[in-house]
Amino acid sequence: MTAPSSSASSGLPRPPRPTHGNPATAPAAPAQTGDERQLVRAVLAMGLGGFSIGTGEFVIMGLLPEVAQNLHVSIPQAGHLISAYALGVVVGAPMLAVLAAHWGRRTLLMALMALYALGNFASALAPDFAWLAGLRLVSGLPHGTYFGVAALVAAALARPHQRARAVGWVMLGLTSATLVGVPIAATLGAYFGWRAAFAFVGLVALAAVLLLLRWVPAIPAPQGASPLRELGALARKQVWLTLGIGAIGFGGMFSVFSYIKPTLIEVAGMPPAWVPLVLSLFGLGMVAGNLVGSRMADQALMPSVGKLLVWSMAVLALFVPAAQHPLSAALAVFALGTLVAIGPALQIRLMDVAGDAQTLAAALNHSAFNAANALGAWLGGLVIAAALGWTATAWVGVLLALGGLGMFAWALASERIQAD
Repeated sequence: MTAPSSSASSGLPRPPRPTHGNPATAPAAPAQTGDERQLVRAVLAMGLGGFSIGTGEFVIMGLLPEVAQNLHVSIPQAGHLISAYALGVVVGAPMLAVLAAHWGRRTLLMALMALYALGNFASALAPDFAWLAGLRLVSGLPHGTYFGVAALVAAALARPHQRARAVGWVMLGLTSATLVGVPIAATLGAYFGWRAAFAFVGLVALAAVLLLLRWVPAIPAPQGASPLRELGALARKQVWLTLGIGAIGFGGMFSVFSYIKPTLIEVAGMPPAWVPLVLSLFGLGMVAGNLVGSRMADQALMPSVGKLLVWSMAVLALFVPAAQHPLSAALAVFALGTLVAIGPALQIRLMDVAGDAQTLAAALNHSAFNAANALGAWLGGLVIAAALGWTATAWVGVLLALGGLGMFAWALASERIQAD
């Protein structure tokens, strides 16, 4: 939510930069082209792919009742579709990053987006719930590697002190999807059936393939790239701790948002016609959080991670009383969206501690976030099924954010011991 940390990693030369990790172990700086227009075009192309992925990932959360009714399952059972997609990301990100380590960046981005289009078109044709669950898993496979490689490209093209912001600009495609793409797809789903939403996602993904071909520079794979070298990231303790922060600490947002539509209707008493507008507020919160979080990360990386985890706990705790009234619930949904602010910081942190295993580390960030997606949706479904109420998902989120804060403290303590 990332830059190559050596000229070999990016394929492009860059002057030295300050690092956010341990200076003794931090990798060398990646390359920068200095071409602002090239960066803007590449970000737009990669952002459209992110827009497609974000729409496909989040629209199902607003269509759970329709999918459940059409496929004859309960809403908590339909929530397993969210977990299936997230599992695809968790599995696909490391697998594809390692297998395609020697691919050129643009070629890999195009192939991943083509696979995403295919998965969503197939989802629109799924004959039953079991098929849809399997196809959602397949659709999730390219997600993490796509964003990881896109982050590497954006950071390689950006100035050294703007790496997190460049990554944040790419992620605007994902966050703006919740502001624009999800309401459009949800409206299509409401009027033409949920299958139309996935068909829309597939069409946007195909358009992204064309823009990637036209606007993203042909950056080759890093010199000496290989599956074995990429797997070296898994031997680094700080990589695992950073992934743990995301996998646990970010789960709270998904615990709540996975069941946001029935929560708004049943608890806040919100008219169903308001729900698409409130989903747009969530997207606006994501855009705001992404922009603020990336700036914070460029200024002070690890302190920003800690502050954003505390912010997550506060937002989730306040969601419980706020959900009792339509207007305060809408504001709480906006605040919930801001929790994505931690994404760019964790992406850059992974780049700083991954050495020359940049592709795998970048992709694993999204495995961690979708592990959080699966964990949050699953735990949220459990407390709902246990008749603890729709807002009990927020208390699950508070505990997950607290767990992420514990991982953050562990990472800091371990780094201090290593520095000594």
